Amino acid sequence: MIVHGFNSTGGVEITIDGERWSVPDDLTNRHRQMIAEWEAEGNTIPPYQPPAPSLTDYENAIQGMIDATAKEKLFRDGVTLASYTASTNPRWAAESVAFIAWRDEVWAYAYSELAKVQAGQRDQPTAEDFLTELPPIVWPD
Repeated sequence: MIVHGFNSTGGVEITIDGERWSVPDDLTNRHRQMIAEWEAEGNTIPPYQPPAPSLTDYENAIQGMIDATAKEKLFRDGVTLASYTASTNPRWAAESVAFIAWRDEVWAYAYSELAKVQAGQRDQPTAEDFLTELPPIVWPD
């Protein structure tokens, strides 16, 4: 039996005779009893390791931040705010121009840094930590 570790549901991933199993953390389960015996021998089940974020995970987190920033100014989302560059309302037009410049800076930074992750030039941050690296928006007065 090979014990791989806990999974995201609290069960234990194991391999028996070349077949992988997900064993619930229930001591009435015979496979969980085998794992308990293995633990009694001084072994420890490795903790759950969440998968590294994918490019899509980063993109979704960044787009969520962009849309939330637009909503701060009471626009529906980033696309809506960006569409106001030709607005006859000077304030909305200025906010749109500032927003577009910031949005472009955010994506340029994000793709540059994520390319470094893929090339092994920097450690891979969580999506949440990566958002803290992004430049803040500067709204017009």
